[in-house]
Amino acid sequence: MKRVAIITARGGSKRIPRKNIKPFLGRPIMEYSIEAALQADIFQEVMVSTDDEEIAEVAKKAGAKVPFLRSENTANDFATTADVIAEVIASYERIGQSFDEVCCIYPTAPFVTANAIKTAMMILEQEKVDCVIPVVKFSFPPQRGVVIQDGKITPKWPENMKKRSQDLEPMYHDCGQFYCLNVKSFQEQKVIWMKNIAPFVQDESNVQDIDTLEDWKIAEMKYRILRNL
Repeated sequence: MKRVAIITARGGSKRIPRKNIKPFLGRPIMEYSIEAALQADIFQEVMVSTDDEEIAEVAKKAGAKVPFLRSENTANDFATTADVIAEVIASYERIGQSFDEVCCIYPTAPFVTANAIKTAMMILEQEKVDCVIPVVKFSFPPQRGVVIQDGKITPKWPENMKKRSQDLEPMYHDCGQFYCLNVKSFQEQKVIWMKNIAPFVQDESNVQDIDTLEDWKIAEMKYRILRNL
């Protein structure tokens, strides 16, 4: 079984400039993802897909490989993660390397651990699914969400407002950390959200979306608490 870890790190971040190599508690944030992939010790290749020379140098210093740079087509704001994965797989095949499984890890996922990656990849292989996606339970039932219309609050689903939280079906969302994929299935379906997906349920303390500077500060606080820093 040949596996590759792909860390997707383009240079053009808009909301947080140079986000993928911005220091997170003193280290380029991308290093945490690379370190977790390397420590998992299950990949024949741990690589970074980037269009940016500076990011490439940071990646190499952290121990990852950058065998080729990302094309313009997958470095723009409209390219999807699936587009990037497909390009990486095709680029490797052109130089005579193929893989059975892929773990695509986001570069701004400092809470990802080697153990989490190994467990998710084990689920992918043992359950023979197309994909494994880490998910986390919503802390508040989304079925009782509200919307603002004409300056007033109104329930999105009024029929759920009097129901007890424990009577509502638990709902989960993508952690936005990594995806484990069967390469053959991915090449056939060409999407990450394939037909046969297994969940890898995460604890909320190990999850933090980082899209804004406020998110960044929260993530650093959570990380300090979790790691007793």
